[in-house]
Amino acid sequence: MTETKGYFGQFGGSFVPPALQQVLTRLDEEFERLKDDAAFKAELAYYYKEYIGRQSPLYFAENLTKQAGGAKIYLKREDLNHTGSHKINNVLGQILLAKHMGAKRVIAETGAGQHGVATATACAMFGMECVVYMGLEDTKRQALNVFRMELLGAKVVAVDKGQGRLKDAVDEAFADLVENYETTFYLLGSAVGPHPFPTIVKHFQSVISEESREQILQKEGKLPAAVVACIGGGSNAIGSFANYITDEGVRLIGVEPHEAPTMRDGVPAELHGFKCYVLLDEEGNPQPTYSIAAGLDYPGVGPEHSYLKHTGRAEYVNVTAEQALAAFQLLSKSEGIIPALESAHAVSYAMELAATLPADESIIVTVSGRGDKDVEQVFELLKKA
Repeated sequence: MTETKGYFGQFGGSFVPPALQQVLTRLDEEFERLKDDAAFKAELAYYYKEYIGRQSPLYFAENLTKQAGGAKIYLKREDLNHTGSHKINNVLGQILLAKHMGAKRVIAETGAGQHGVATATACAMFGMECVVYMGLEDTKRQALNVFRMELLGAKVVAVDKGQGRLKDAVDEAFADLVENYETTFYLLGSAVGPHPFPTIVKHFQSVISEESREQILQKEGKLPAAVVACIGGGSNAIGSFANYITDEGVRLIGVEPHEAPTMRDGVPAELHGFKCYVLLDEEGNPQPTYSIAAGLDYPGVGPEHSYLKHTGRAEYVNVTAEQALAAFQLLSKSEGIIPALESAHAVSYAMELAATLPADESIIVTVSGRGDKDVEQVFELLKKA
């Protein structure tokens, strides 16, 4: 897949200032040295099991399946992880990297707040200073997660530039790293950014599909017809897809918001130091985006996802805010599982897909996070409806 290191076809790369490139080169070297190191892997496995609570279950959603008709719907329950989402998988991997590299200060960006909460959690456990950049608009939408981060000892910086959303938080985090690279570790939360970030995030998130592949074979005796995951930057989706990419018979489907359709309307361009599909305005600048799910509110997407779209190996579809809200309520009422609004996008499309497939097939849907953070927002949205 990758002809040149850090690239997925034409996508990826590292377009950053020379001083920052030195930092990223060192990060890449340390990651390559440690990722297959027996002691590092054992340490990570310990925290995955004892701290996160892995494996996460692959749950047969019987009631949801009956309502959809057709294929069996299985839910990969990343919402049951400590801190309530898939984000902790990558955070623990990177915090161990930071520890081995001698970092004392950690910075992160966050949209919905789940990555920020996970980072603040890990920094609290490892005794590191933590600064989280979050768009001002997102701090209002996700006030509960802001308080969680502060409770865990993190400093939350509300970014009021631009739209005050995820892209602007990423901008500020990179600006911090450029200024403080000698003392700071940037714990990037999605499968985006300059190399080696997309590779690192995929590596630590691939535990999702490593487990689900083994679990579905145990339960069904064959691989699923499709794996479905929501996608903004793409961390839960690339983790959900990773161990199925070479299984040509398994459809890989990323579900993005209709209101921020990067894969539908985006074009190849540079964003935040790498090349990917980007939503651009008429002047060639990143286009303002909006989604009811703050974690999907990004005008770009990970470079490997861009490559998977370009080659046709993965499909990328979109659902509306209304469809996601309906799925949010449906999963809650039919299975007693309140999903994150991000995850509700994937659930919505999976219901449609299941109805088109035979009953002896299965679909895996990643529930990337729990919906506690969204309940107040959904209450207000439904009140207005």
